[in-house]
Amino acid sequence: MLARLAPVLFVFLWSTGWVVAKFADQFADPLTFLALRYVVAAALFFLLCRFTGVIWPRSRETILHAIVSGFFLHGFYLGAVWWAIGQGVPAAISGIIAGLQPLMTALAAPYLIGERLTLIQKLGLGLGFVGISLAVLPKVFAVDASAIPAFAIAVNVIGMGFVSYGTIYQKRYLKEGDIRAVATLQYVGAFAVTLPMAFLFEDMHIGWSLGLVATLGWAVIGISMGAILLLLYLIRRGDVAKAASLIYLVPPLAALEAALVFGEELTLPMMIGTAIAVTGVYLTNRNPALRR
Repeated sequence: MLARLAPVLFVFLWSTGWVVAKFADQFADPLTFLALRYVVAAALFFLLCRFTGVIWPRSRETILHAIVSGFFLHGFYLGAVWWAIGQGVPAAISGIIAGLQPLMTALAAPYLIGERLTLIQKLGLGLGFVGISLAVLPKVFAVDASAIPAFAIAVNVIGMGFVSYGTIYQKRYLKEGDIRAVATLQYVGAFAVTLPMAFLFEDMHIGWSLGLVATLGWAVIGISMGAILLLLYLIRRGDVAKAASLIYLVPPLAALEAALVFGEELTLPMMIGTAIAVTGVYLTNRNPALRR
Protein backbone atom coordinates (compact mmCIF):
# COMPACT_ATOMS: atom_id res chain seq x y z
CA MET A 1 0.00 0.00 0.00
CA LEU A 2 2.80 2.44 0.90
CA ALA A 3 4.60 1.62 -2.36
CA ARG A 4 1.48 2.59 -4.32
CA LEU A 5 0.55 5.69 -2.34
CA ALA A 6 4.06 7.09 -1.80
CA PRO A 7 4.49 8.65 -5.30
CA VAL A 8 1.06 10.32 -5.18
CA LEU A 9 1.54 11.66 -1.65
CA PHE A 10 5.06 12.86 -2.45
CA VAL A 11 3.96 14.82 -5.53
CA PHE A 12 1.11 16.46 -3.65
CA LEU A 13 3.16 17.42 -0.58
CA TRP A 14 6.17 18.59 -2.62
CA SER A 15 4.00 20.70 -4.93
CA THR A 16 2.70 22.71 -1.98
CA GLY A 17 6.22 24.06 -1.54
CA TRP A 18 5.54 26.60 -4.31
CA VAL A 19 2.50 27.90 -2.44
CA VAL A 20 4.44 27.91 0.85
CA ALA A 21 7.21 29.96 -0.76
CA LYS A 22 4.70 32.61 -1.80
CA PHE A 23 3.22 32.76 1.71
CA ALA A 24 6.60 32.67 3.45
CA ASP A 25 7.79 35.73 1.52
CA GLN A 26 5.25 37.78 3.50
CA PHE A 27 6.84 36.92 6.84
CA ALA A 28 10.60 36.44 6.39
CA ASP A 29 13.54 36.67 4.00
CA PRO A 30 13.80 33.48 1.86
CA LEU A 31 17.08 32.05 3.17
CA THR A 32 16.24 33.07 6.72
CA PHE A 33 12.92 31.24 6.52
CA LEU A 34 14.68 28.16 5.13
CA ALA A 35 17.25 28.21 7.96
CA LEU A 36 14.44 28.42 10.51
CA ARG A 37 12.59 25.61 8.73
CA TYR A 38 15.66 23.36 8.73
CA VAL A 39 16.51 23.78 12.39
CA VAL A 40 12.90 23.07 13.43
CA ALA A 41 12.76 20.04 11.12
CA ALA A 42 16.04 18.70 12.52
CA ALA A 43 14.76 19.13 16.09
CA LEU A 44 11.44 17.40 15.37
CA PHE A 45 13.14 14.56 13.53
CA PHE A 46 15.53 14.12 16.45
CA LEU A 47 12.59 13.87 18.87
CA LEU A 48 10.85 11.43 16.52
CA CYS A 49 13.97 9.26 16.42
CA ARG A 50 14.36 9.45 20.20
CA PHE A 51 10.80 8.41 21.02
CA THR A 52 10.53 5.70 18.35
CA GLY A 53 13.78 3.97 19.27
CA VAL A 54 15.63 4.66 16.03
CA ILE A 55 19.13 3.20 15.91
CA TRP A 56 21.57 5.91 14.86
CA PRO A 57 24.32 5.20 12.33
CA ARG A 58 27.45 4.05 14.09
CA SER A 59 29.80 4.62 11.20
CA ARG A 60 31.32 8.09 10.93
CA GLU A 61 31.34 7.63 7.19
CA THR A 62 27.56 7.09 7.10
CA ILE A 63 26.97 10.14 9.30
CA LEU A 64 29.19 12.26 7.07
CA HIS A 65 27.45 11.04 3.91
CA ALA A 66 24.04 11.89 5.42
CA ILE A 67 25.17 15.42 6.30
CA VAL A 68 26.78 15.98 2.88
CA SER A 69 23.65 14.74 1.09
CA GLY A 70 21.73 17.34 3.11
CA PHE A 71 24.03 20.02 1.71
CA PHE A 72 22.84 19.20 -1.80
CA LEU A 73 19.26 17.93 -1.39
CA HIS A 74 18.11 20.78 0.84
CA GLY A 75 20.70 23.45 1.57
CA PHE A 76 22.16 24.28 -1.84
CA TYR A 77 19.07 23.27 -3.83
CA LEU A 78 16.29 25.14 -2.04
CA GLY A 79 18.66 27.94 -1.09
CA ALA A 80 19.45 28.55 -4.77
CA VAL A 81 15.82 28.27 -5.92
CA TRP A 82 14.30 30.45 -3.18
CA TRP A 83 17.05 33.07 -3.54
CA ALA A 84 16.52 33.18 -7.32
CA ILE A 85 12.76 33.61 -6.93
CA GLY A 86 13.42 36.36 -4.39
CA GLN A 87 15.62 38.09 -6.99
CA GLY A 88 12.79 38.17 -9.53
CA VAL A 89 12.78 34.82 -11.33
CA PRO A 90 9.08 34.08 -12.01
CA ALA A 91 7.60 30.80 -10.81
CA ALA A 92 6.81 29.86 -14.43
CA ILE A 93 10.47 30.04 -15.46
CA SER A 94 11.53 28.32 -12.26
CA GLY A 95 9.07 25.57 -13.17
CA ILE A 96 10.70 25.06 -16.56
CA ILE A 97 14.10 24.86 -14.86
CA ALA A 98 12.67 22.31 -12.40
CA GLY A 99 11.91 20.15 -15.42
CA LEU A 100 15.65 19.83 -16.03
CA GLN A 101 16.15 17.79 -12.87
CA PRO A 102 14.79 14.43 -14.09
CA LEU A 103 16.81 14.80 -17.31
CA MET A 104 19.97 15.72 -15.39
CA THR A 105 19.48 12.76 -13.06
CA ALA A 106 18.80 10.29 -15.86
CA LEU A 107 21.87 11.46 -17.82
CA ALA A 108 24.20 11.25 -14.82
CA ALA A 109 22.90 8.03 -13.24
CA PRO A 110 24.51 5.62 -15.78
CA TYR A 111 27.95 7.09 -15.14
CA LEU A 112 27.74 7.52 -11.36
CA ILE A 113 25.70 4.53 -10.16
CA GLY A 114 25.34 2.32 -13.24
CA GLU A 115 21.59 2.71 -13.81
CA ARG A 116 20.36 2.20 -17.37
CA LEU A 117 16.94 3.12 -18.71
CA THR A 118 14.95 1.35 -21.40
CA LEU A 119 13.94 3.12 -24.60
CA ILE A 120 10.38 3.48 -23.26
CA GLN A 121 11.65 5.12 -20.08
CA LYS A 122 13.80 7.54 -22.06
CA LEU A 123 10.74 8.38 -24.14
CA GLY A 124 8.81 8.96 -20.92
CA LEU A 125 11.43 11.40 -19.62
CA GLY A 126 11.33 13.29 -22.90
CA LEU A 127 7.53 13.46 -22.89
CA GLY A 128 7.58 14.67 -19.30
CA PHE A 129 9.82 17.59 -20.21
CA VAL A 130 7.71 18.43 -23.27
CA GLY A 131 4.58 18.36 -21.12
CA ILE A 132 5.92 20.60 -18.38
CA SER A 133 7.29 23.01 -21.00
CA LEU A 134 3.92 23.24 -22.73
CA ALA A 135 2.20 23.77 -19.38
CA VAL A 136 4.24 26.79 -18.31
CA LEU A 137 5.65 28.30 -21.52
CA PRO A 138 2.66 30.65 -22.03
CA LYS A 139 3.45 32.26 -18.70
CA VAL A 140 7.14 32.42 -19.60
CA PHE A 141 6.39 34.34 -22.82
CA ALA A 142 4.20 36.74 -20.86
CA VAL A 143 7.16 37.78 -18.69
CA ASP A 144 9.42 40.70 -19.58
CA ALA A 145 12.75 38.91 -20.00
CA SER A 146 14.74 42.12 -19.60
CA ALA A 147 13.45 42.45 -16.04
CA ILE A 148 14.87 39.09 -14.95
CA PRO A 149 18.49 39.06 -13.72
CA ALA A 150 20.49 36.56 -15.79
CA PHE A 151 22.60 35.69 -12.75
CA ALA A 152 19.48 34.72 -10.79
CA ILE A 153 18.42 32.34 -13.58
CA ALA A 154 21.91 30.83 -13.58
CA VAL A 155 21.67 30.26 -9.81
CA ASN A 156 18.29 28.58 -10.31
CA VAL A 157 19.77 26.21 -12.90
CA ILE A 158 22.68 25.45 -10.60
CA GLY A 159 20.14 24.59 -7.90
CA MET A 160 18.67 21.92 -10.17
CA GLY A 161 22.15 20.51 -10.62
CA PHE A 162 22.56 20.32 -6.85
CA VAL A 163 19.36 18.37 -6.25
CA SER A 164 20.14 16.01 -9.16
CA TYR A 165 23.55 15.24 -7.72
CA GLY A 166 22.10 14.99 -4.21
CA THR A 167 19.57 12.39 -5.37
CA ILE A 168 22.32 10.26 -6.92
CA TYR A 169 24.59 10.78 -3.91
CA GLN A 170 21.78 9.57 -1.63
CA LYS A 171 21.28 6.43 -3.72
CA ARG A 172 24.99 5.66 -3.91
CA TYR A 173 26.17 6.22 -0.35
CA LEU A 174 23.12 5.85 1.90
CA LYS A 175 21.75 2.42 1.07
CA GLU A 176 21.39 1.42 4.71
CA GLY A 177 20.31 3.00 7.97
CA ASP A 178 16.97 4.25 9.24
CA ILE A 179 15.69 6.99 6.93
CA ARG A 180 14.46 9.00 9.95
CA ALA A 181 18.00 9.22 11.30
CA VAL A 182 19.30 10.00 7.81
CA ALA A 183 16.73 12.80 7.41
CA THR A 184 17.73 14.30 10.78
CA LEU A 185 21.38 14.47 9.79
CA GLN A 186 20.50 15.86 6.36
CA TYR A 187 18.71 18.81 7.94
CA VAL A 188 21.70 19.42 10.19
CA GLY A 189 23.76 19.69 7.00
CA ALA A 190 21.17 21.89 5.31
CA PHE A 191 21.06 24.27 8.29
CA ALA A 192 24.86 24.44 8.39
CA VAL A 193 24.85 25.63 4.75
CA THR A 194 21.81 27.91 4.77
CA LEU A 195 22.41 29.93 7.94
CA PRO A 196 25.74 31.44 6.75
CA MET A 197 24.17 32.25 3.35
CA ALA A 198 21.27 34.02 5.08
CA PHE A 199 23.73 35.98 7.22
CA LEU A 200 25.75 37.04 4.16
CA PHE A 201 22.96 37.90 1.71
CA GLU A 202 19.97 38.98 3.81
CA ASP A 203 18.94 41.15 6.74
CA MET A 204 17.55 37.98 8.38
CA HIS A 205 14.17 39.63 8.85
CA ILE A 206 11.45 37.52 10.54
CA GLY A 207 7.96 38.92 11.16
CA TRP A 208 6.64 36.75 13.98
CA SER A 209 2.91 36.15 13.63
CA LEU A 210 0.29 33.43 13.55
CA GLY A 211 0.64 33.35 9.76
CA LEU A 212 4.36 32.66 10.05
CA VAL A 213 3.75 29.84 12.52
CA ALA A 214 1.11 28.27 10.26
CA THR A 215 3.30 28.55 7.16
CA LEU A 216 6.34 27.22 9.00
CA GLY A 217 4.28 24.39 10.47
CA TRP A 218 3.18 23.12 7.08
CA ALA A 219 6.64 23.67 5.56
CA VAL A 220 8.21 21.54 8.31
CA ILE A 221 5.61 18.83 8.97
CA GLY A 222 4.07 18.53 5.51
CA ILE A 223 7.11 19.07 3.29
CA SER A 224 10.37 18.78 5.25
CA MET A 225 9.16 15.71 7.15
CA GLY A 226 6.34 14.10 5.16
CA ALA A 227 7.51 14.72 1.59
CA ILE A 228 11.20 14.12 2.32
CA LEU A 229 10.57 10.81 4.10
CA LEU A 230 8.59 9.69 1.06
CA LEU A 231 11.34 10.86 -1.32
CA LEU A 232 14.04 9.01 0.64
CA TYR A 233 11.82 5.92 0.63
CA LEU A 234 11.32 6.14 -3.14
CA ILE A 235 15.03 6.65 -3.82
CA ARG A 236 16.02 3.71 -1.63
CA ARG A 237 13.30 1.45 -3.00
CA GLY A 238 13.72 2.14 -6.71
CA ASP A 239 15.80 3.86 -9.35
CA VAL A 240 16.76 7.51 -9.01
CA ALA A 241 15.64 8.42 -12.54
CA LYS A 242 12.18 7.00 -11.83
CA ALA A 243 11.92 8.86 -8.53
CA ALA A 244 13.16 12.07 -10.14
CA SER A 245 10.60 11.79 -12.95
CA LEU A 246 7.86 12.52 -10.40
CA ILE A 247 9.17 16.10 -10.27
CA TYR A 248 7.54 16.62 -13.68
CA LEU A 249 4.14 16.52 -11.97
CA VAL A 250 5.01 19.14 -9.36
CA PRO A 251 4.84 22.46 -11.32
CA PRO A 252 1.50 21.68 -13.03
CA LEU A 253 -0.02 20.61 -9.71
CA ALA A 254 1.43 23.70 -8.05
CA ALA A 255 -0.19 25.80 -10.79
CA LEU A 256 -3.54 24.18 -10.01
CA GLU A 257 -3.06 24.91 -6.31
CA ALA A 258 -2.13 28.51 -7.10
CA ALA A 259 -5.32 28.82 -9.15
CA LEU A 260 -7.39 27.56 -6.22
CA VAL A 261 -5.59 29.51 -3.48
CA PHE A 262 -4.52 32.74 -5.24
CA GLY A 263 -6.97 32.84 -8.16
CA GLU A 264 -4.25 32.53 -10.80
CA GLU A 265 -5.35 31.62 -14.33
CA LEU A 266 -5.50 27.94 -15.31
CA THR A 267 -4.99 27.76 -19.10
CA LEU A 268 -5.73 25.09 -21.71
CA PRO A 269 -2.01 24.59 -22.57
CA MET A 270 -1.39 24.00 -18.87
CA MET A 271 -4.01 21.24 -18.77
CA ILE A 272 -2.76 19.62 -22.00
CA GLY A 273 0.86 19.85 -20.85
CA THR A 274 -0.05 18.26 -17.53
CA ALA A 275 -1.69 15.32 -19.32
CA ILE A 276 1.47 14.83 -21.43
CA ALA A 277 3.68 15.04 -18.32
CA VAL A 278 1.54 12.43 -16.55
CA THR A 279 1.93 10.13 -19.57
CA GLY A 280 5.70 10.64 -19.49
CA VAL A 281 5.93 9.83 -15.78
CA TYR A 282 3.84 6.69 -16.33
CA LEU A 283 6.13 5.46 -19.10
CA THR A 284 9.23 6.18 -17.02
CA ASN A 285 7.93 4.23 -14.03
CA ARG A 286 6.15 1.32 -15.70
CA ASN A 287 9.28 -0.73 -16.46
CA PRO A 288 12.26 -1.40 -14.19
CA ALA A 289 15.55 0.19 -15.19
CA LEU A 290 18.24 -2.05 -16.62
CA ARG A 291 21.37 -2.30 -14.50
CA ARG A 292 24.96 -3.11 -15.33
